[in-house]
Amino acid sequence: MIAVVKVGSSSVNADTVDRLCGDIAAARADGHTVVVVTSGAIAAGWAALHPGGERQRPADPAVLQAVSAVGQHRLMRLWQDGLDPHGLLAGQVLLAPLDFVHRTQYLHARGTLEHLVDMGVVPVVNENDAVADEEIRFGDNDRLAALVSHLVSAELLLLLTDAPGLLTADPRLVSEASLIEEVVEIDHQVEQLAGGPGSDVGSGGMASKLAAAKIATWSGVETVIADAGRAGVVAAAVGGESGVGTVFRARPHRLSARKLWIAFALGASGRLFVDEGAQRALAEGGRSLLSAGVTSLEGDFNPEDAVEIVGPDGKVFAKGLVRLHSAQSALWLGKRTNQLPDDMAPVAVHCDDLVLVR
Repeated sequence: MIAVVKVGSSSVNADTVDRLCGDIAAARADGHTVVVVTSGAIAAGWAALHPGGERQRPADPAVLQAVSAVGQHRLMRLWQDGLDPHGLLAGQVLLAPLDFVHRTQYLHARGTLEHLVDMGVVPVVNENDAVADEEIRFGDNDRLAALVSHLVSAELLLLLTDAPGLLTADPRLVSEASLIEEVVEIDHQVEQLAGGPGSDVGSGGMASKLAAAKIATWSGVETVIADAGRAGVVAAAVGGESGVGTVFRARPHRLSARKLWIAFALGASGRLFVDEGAQRALAEGGRSLLSAGVTSLEGDFNPEDAVEIVGPDGKVFAKGLVRLHSAQSALWLGKRTNQLPDDMAPVAVHCDDLVLVR
């Protein structure tokens, strides 16, 4: 089995990392491949700059990027120190969102991870915080971990945090809150249980982990959210042990890398609003979206930009790469083929570039 293990900032400390490295070594000895996705560079950098903890962590993105540069090698040292007793090497891989946007970079990233695994190295992946654009960040590396799971064709994504999994309610408010052991489909009701951001150390929370689980399960990867403090958590998750955390079952139809990239790695530059006939053709017939079915639009986009597609009910039901300029909308919006300029094709979003997201 190929497993991706993501460790959140609140769980990145010497004791937890040492124990997880023992788990990882045991999993490898049993024939499994483990890729680590770790948060914690900013937290490590800030602790080094202000060891007494006397100053509040800044919010300025530019300052945080500089802080992460201080913390990144300290974070890697923590993982290497944990792997040393087991005779294993850590290989640092820093990724940014654009590595999943551009096909060539995507293939380079996949090749690097494959070669590290072939060499017996434990890949330790982190977001390239020092240079990442604030507008296109991964968050608390949860989404990064989900995309890495697809990148390496993992069977399991294990999201480790300071909670036992997804609970029926916020335990700080409801003492009877209990663990939800299995989720077959992540729907609106499940998403409502996630709440807001989690600890002060990280930037994620249960909502971020649910979003990551959705990405992973859509790409055919079973996902587990579990407590990083639980002894033997990696072995329990890999072995499918009941009650290890919340298990999110993979969808039966795996999205291709291209469609996963369109659905989750690209930010939308605008929206296309369509009529009922167009929505039905896309949702039920697997057809392309034609200009005739678009009733209005929002945003400023160019060909090959990602756009959300909205039905008559006002809800987004698809996402795709648009083939027409928003600036030329007067020429094509709502027009049939015989009404378009001779040099303009009627396809607004081709079916090969379109993903149903609802």
